[in-house]
Amino acid sequence: MLKPNVAALLLLAAGAGVAHADVKVAVVGPITGQNAIFYEQMKHGAEDAAAAINAAGGVNGQKLVLDLEDDACDPKQAVAAANKVVSNGDVAVIGHFCSSSSIPASDIYVDAGIPMISPGSTNPKLTDRGQPTIFRTCGRDDKQSAIAAAGILKMDPNGKYAVVDDRTTYGKGLADGVREALKAKGHPETVDDSVTQGTKDFSTLISRLKSAGVTFVFYGGYYPEAGLFVRQAKDQGFGAKFMSGDALASAEFGNLAGTASDGVYMTFSPDARIEPAAAAAVKKFREEKYEPEGYTLYTYAALQAFAQAANEAKSTDGSKVADDLHKGEFSTVIGKIRFDGKGDPNAEPYVIYLWKGGKYEQMK
Repeated sequence: MLKPNVAALLLLAAGAGVAHADVKVAVVGPITGQNAIFYEQMKHGAEDAAAAINAAGGVNGQKLVLDLEDDACDPKQAVAAANKVVSNGDVAVIGHFCSSSSIPASDIYVDAGIPMISPGSTNPKLTDRGQPTIFRTCGRDDKQSAIAAAGILKMDPNGKYAVVDDRTTYGKGLADGVREALKAKGHPETVDDSVTQGTKDFSTLISRLKSAGVTFVFYGGYYPEAGLFVRQAKDQGFGAKFMSGDALASAEFGNLAGTASDGVYMTFSPDARIEPAAAAAVKKFREEKYEPEGYTLYTYAALQAFAQAANEAKSTDGSKVADDLHKGEFSTVIGKIRFDGKGDPNAEPYVIYLWKGGKYEQMK
């Protein structure tokens, strides 16, 4: 039989263990593969957000810790990562990044009742299925493609247009939206083409575009191919304007394209770095010698939204957190956001940027 003072100490220790249990949140995306630069953005955003949340008291008084998982932007690996997240006992997911990973992985999380907030998956299918625990802080490609097409028509109203995609869920979905938007305005593309992700030589495609007299190219795909595409186009003397989507939102595009990146247009969400609500976070990132470009602050905001919803619900139960995510308004580094019934944010979805000197700036 335990002495009373020993029993009391054991009960106190047990209670302390419960009170200080960690709240584990997975951050899932391409740690490896050609899109790993975007996971770097996600990781920095999540780590700084977690530090700020913990400094403010954590989640329901408990420490928030991150579980970093790799999906390599591969659908099969994404499903494996999702199953690992479930077995790890994580209570929420920040991710995935690529739409081709988020869509199949989301089914695993829905079955497990785990809320998922993607900072970068823009394909409409992610939220159009009406799954109650799936959210995103980024916009949708149907909105993005409409902005892109409007920009093309404004900048080159009487031009000949080409729309090229990389056959991925993201790239083809975005390009198809641009095709449809141009056609709806009575300006169907002159050249409709596609390449395979990983393509290194664009010379045949560029020759075809030149022969067709194309004056404006929209490319639906990721920055590694886009960088090579525009660089080789410049080398071959092809002077058409170029535009692509938010998967160019990394300094690596400028590094790959070199001076050919100058004058390239890009659609992306409004630059969160200039948001007043982001000032303190941006200052801290820069003190850490990191520039919070691309999806950094959208990841930060996703974790903030989760933490605020969990604190409001006084629980990390997935259904309760998801319910509060649907009902609440959240103060984040990208401004105040609300999620609609599908899980999409109410924020202004997309604007056009211009690349110059290896950097991109929001056009006014």
